[in-house]
Amino acid sequence: MLMNVFEIEETLKTITILYDTREQPTKKLERRINQFGCPALKEKLDYGDYSIKCVMLDKNEFSMKNKVVIERKMDIGELCMCMGQQRKRFESEFERAKKDGCKVYLLIENGSMDKILRHDYESRMNPKALIASICAWIPRYNMIPIFCTSANSGKIIKEVLFRELKEYLKGI
Repeated sequence: MLMNVFEIEETLKTITILYDTREQPTKKLERRINQFGCPALKEKLDYGDYSIKCVMLDKNEFSMKNKVVIERKMDIGELCMCMGQQRKRFESEFERAKKDGCKVYLLIENGSMDKILRHDYESRMNPKALIASICAWIPRYNMIPIFCTSANSGKIIKEVLFRELKEYLKGI
């Protein structure tokens, strides 16, 4: 039975943002969590850094952690390290998500495609190679890249996950 708009709105009031146990306890993490404007819970995620859960009308918890996640990188340099030296590990994380049918948003703070093209980042990785990897992973892993400032990443994380959950609830 489909949920009506009022049931969806009530359910969305119960959201909790999940963040992976490997996220380092820094001032920046604290700022991101404060920007959520809702509860946050440290929980082991199989892939990604952030996801969302809610309490359904039947009072059971429902988690999206195997349906949608956000993988956050603090800058293009960190992304280069993941697409270069640590590519095998990074790609296996995306492979696991794909196998589970999970959508992955790749959030890159303080970067843009223009910055990559200008090689305006701290890495020797070739801009063409980095752009090619990002663009290849979009169809390969159902990956959606998002660029934002670190000052607003918490707001973006919450908004993306909230909207994904809302769209999911409309379909059940």
